[in-house]
Amino acid sequence: MAAESTPGPGIPGTPGTNGPRHRARGRRRKPRGRRRTGILVAAWAAAGVVVLGGTGAGYVYFKLNGNLDSVDIDHALGTDRPEKADDGSQNILVLGSDTRADGNDEIGGGTDDGTARSDTAMIVHVHEGRKEASVVSIPRDTVIDRPECTDTDGEEYPAASGVMFNSAYSTGGAACAVKTVESLTGIRMDHYLEVDFGGFQKLVDELGGVEITTTQDIQDPDSHLDLKAGTHQLTGEQALGLVRTRHGVGDGSDLGRIQLQQAFLKALVEQVKDVGLFTSPKKLYDLADTATKAVTTDSALGSVNSLVSFAGSLKGIGPENMTMITMPVQYDPAVPNRVILAEKKADRVWKALREDRPIPESATEGTATGEAKGVVSAP
Repeated sequence: MAAESTPGPGIPGTPGTNGPRHRARGRRRKPRGRRRTGILVAAWAAAGVVVLGGTGAGYVYFKLNGNLDSVDIDHALGTDRPEKADDGSQNILVLGSDTRADGNDEIGGGTDDGTARSDTAMIVHVHEGRKEASVVSIPRDTVIDRPECTDTDGEEYPAASGVMFNSAYSTGGAACAVKTVESLTGIRMDHYLEVDFGGFQKLVDELGGVEITTTQDIQDPDSHLDLKAGTHQLTGEQALGLVRTRHGVGDGSDLGRIQLQQAFLKALVEQVKDVGLFTSPKKLYDLADTATKAVTTDSALGSVNSLVSFAGSLKGIGPENMTMITMPVQYDPAVPNRVILAEKKADRVWKALREDRPIPESATEGTATGEAKGVVSAP
């Protein structure tokens, strides 16, 4: 099993801790020859509904199928992409969208301005054999050079320099986000999954909450979060506040929030395993209905059958088999609340994933990873 890689505390602004500081290169990689737990919840629940549906299975299947939204990423990106891995591994780009459309403005505490950003971004690398996974979180405030891209409607967007990572999604949607990640890493994304925060909140409530333990008080009026140190069964609203808080922990940057997101993700996976879905057909259906409404996938995963098949291949992965890190970055000396890629260390991460190997601990030592590690833990 891959050893868990833990980012070191780092010393912001100290020369020599991580080699030269550069912005992430947005260059396009030419092919060298030859696409959030939300997907697991949706697929496992959908699978159970189909199994337990009895004579109503046909209706249930079409109802859940109709809930799913999908986007044709492959068509939008064309052939100018990194080559597909041929070692049995897979890479999935998981985005948490902060869109405030469809009533989400009340949940997010904002207004619908017609745009959305990738509030959370994770590359989930499923290792050959489907027994282990490595997860790399990309700070949304990373300053990058975004490549030119085309959205799923065919509209083209020119390249841009010195922009934040999450602007890729707000500029050209899912296709532009995938293009940017592939340009950044040189790794082809086999699948795409997006979870909007309204759906995330409802999903946690359908699960009956998620248990976490905080080692210190967490208070953030901006995300409506007020938790005392101790064990909590988080409601959907509290869970959303936890994974979105910037000011409740650490230095107030996106790096501290990522640590909370990773800890919560492991707790969520554990909760799904223990919730006893297959003992209650109604609970199973309610969860599947909520989950399939909450996610947007690439077209290859845009059906219940595809989700069920994909989830079945991942059933051996639990919290103990997940290695989670933050993409190696350093604070931007020009803008204190931004970060820039620590290229030499990041290259070690991408090389490990391309070769389907564990991420070396040396790749994350001495980087600016925030101060939230250990604040939250799963039971």
